[in-house]
Amino acid sequence: MARNTQVTADRNAPPVTQLLAEFVATQPGYLAGGWSAAVDHEAHRTFLNWFGCAIGAARHESVTCALAAIALLEPARQASVLGRDERVDMASAALLNGISSHTFDFDDTHLKTIIHPAGPVASALLALAEHRGFSGRALIDALVLGIDVSCRVGNAMYPDHYDRGWHITGSTGTLGAAAGCARLLGLNTQQTAMALGIAASQPIGMREQFGSMTKPFHPGAAARAGLMSALLASQGFSASEKALEAPRGMMQTVSTKNDWSEITHELGQRFEISFNTYKPFACGIVIHPAIDACAQLRSQGVTAEQIERIELKVHSLVLELTGKKEPTDGLQAKFSVYHGCAAGLTYGHAAEDEFSDEVVNRADMVALRRQVVATVDDTVDEASADVTAVLRDGRRVHVFVEHAIGSLQNPMTDAMLEAKFHGLSDPVLGASKTAAILQACWTVGNAADLRTLTALARP
Repeated sequence: MARNTQVTADRNAPPVTQLLAEFVATQPGYLAGGWSAAVDHEAHRTFLNWFGCAIGAARHESVTCALAAIALLEPARQASVLGRDERVDMASAALLNGISSHTFDFDDTHLKTIIHPAGPVASALLALAEHRGFSGRALIDALVLGIDVSCRVGNAMYPDHYDRGWHITGSTGTLGAAAGCARLLGLNTQQTAMALGIAASQPIGMREQFGSMTKPFHPGAAARAGLMSALLASQGFSASEKALEAPRGMMQTVSTKNDWSEITHELGQRFEISFNTYKPFACGIVIHPAIDACAQLRSQGVTAEQIERIELKVHSLVLELTGKKEPTDGLQAKFSVYHGCAAGLTYGHAAEDEFSDEVVNRADMVALRRQVVATVDDTVDEASADVTAVLRDGRRVHVFVEHAIGSLQNPMTDAMLEAKFHGLSDPVLGASKTAAILQACWTVGNAADLRTLTALARP
């Protein structure tokens, strides 16, 4: 039987592979006036937040398991695993630091697409920069450009690509990591186009894996794939020059929605890293408004002992992504809005400790989760939550959160980021070393050699 080979596709798409490659290869860096001081500061905030998240999860079982598997390959000691003594080859360092940076689900979020952009891009760049001895300025410039590529491609495909089941952090992160590494290596436009083309054949990650160790594997694998794509291109390896936009290229294969203007509009003038956000709570971003609301209930004097039930109204996406009613471990709880509400009311916050296996399975937390009654109300925005505590004495206490702490409208301050960093790094490296690392991260754009920073991040 003959197959129907007709493709419903845009055959007149702009040459976005070439346009992005030229942008990455030729855009002036910060010191040459390529972007504003505000953009550059946001890049430093992004790098600092990523670095702290990677250190914080350094001893997690997911990182230990992955490191044990990599050790079987007898890797060369080229680059550091943040927060640990081990050194591995740079591709494996990109993988491991990408895994650790996303394990706590505490990393940055580009809210328009729900991409966690730093994990794939920064993990690849630091591994390459450490091995080759590149400067911090070169890394920050490459970070800005790599994140721009991944988020612009994400903008063009979201939400269709995500709704199909792709973990957009991994699928677009491969491109961002390739772009960033191409810039760091000084590849020309044609070589950068090849790096993007190679990366386009390696989209990584399915949403089915959320709540398992394989979710943080996605940004790590994207970092490794992007780094290898740039290294291959640097040695003359070839790919299609239309790998992104062709009818059977990456973007039209994995998404029916492709808004090319999201890639081309204000390219080189507007930088997506400007719209990056940072999590105060160590879980899926759509849970944050509910946690914020329950923390506000606690600040108003509401306690778990008073609760008859918690009435929660959220957008349908919230329950689609985080509707796990009975999580049995910390990774699952990061996708449970029910646990988020219980943590917010019990502790007034929800950092990594509140998502430990012990807390998740504690009897009082299980009981409080079961008192949360969540209903879908699509008049409530994805980034908002409507919460009413119904108390045993009949009183009703209502909180509506339009923009949670950590959003673009209510961002975390530099001081908040530093406090978060200490909470992640102090248990691993100690407070004094953490303070030194923080200072080094804030000034990384001035660092002559990044190996000074990675040396600080060893126990």
